[in-house]
Amino acid sequence: MSVSLPKIKIVLTGGTIDSFFDPRVDSIKPYAESRLPDFFKSIKPYMNLSFVSVCMKDSRELTKTDLNRCVEVIEGSTEKMFLLTHGTYTMPDTARFLAHKIQRKDAVVILTGAMMPLYGFDGSDAQFNLGYALGRMMDVEPGVYVAIHGRLFKPEEVSKTLSEGRFTGMDDEE
Repeated sequence: MSVSLPKIKIVLTGGTIDSFFDPRVDSIKPYAESRLPDFFKSIKPYMNLSFVSVCMKDSRELTKTDLNRCVEVIEGSTEKMFLLTHGTYTMPDTARFLAHKIQRKDAVVILTGAMMPLYGFDGSDAQFNLGYALGRMMDVEPGVYVAIHGRLFKPEEVSKTLSEGRFTGMDDEE
């Protein structure tokens, strides 16, 4: 008996999740090429994953051209499920941009990222966020979402609370 695996396109844009610590600048910097394909190969998920790299940037450096390229990838793909890895600084802004620009009504687009890089740091939230985002893809209606720290947000309700290092929704109590 053959099982049809879900087809998911992973759209890579860089961000902390796909970064390393560079001691020359005492900060993290995105890799020149994503490490996520190797990560997913090592865990062997029951999904048919394909990857497309739009850019490898800190999200504060993303341009309208980069964001429009994400839209083009989604609009021009046969897949209906998309995981977009992204830096956390501007993730809510990009989610709102994509929700406004994507014309397809059959696509599930989930943005995720991490507060700590996938590799080289103990206690990174990257693996959890990636797994949570992929798992939620199977049970949500088409649309754009942000999935991080075990919670799924709609673009219009999410914001990053820098002082807490987490995302919150509009209906969260202060």
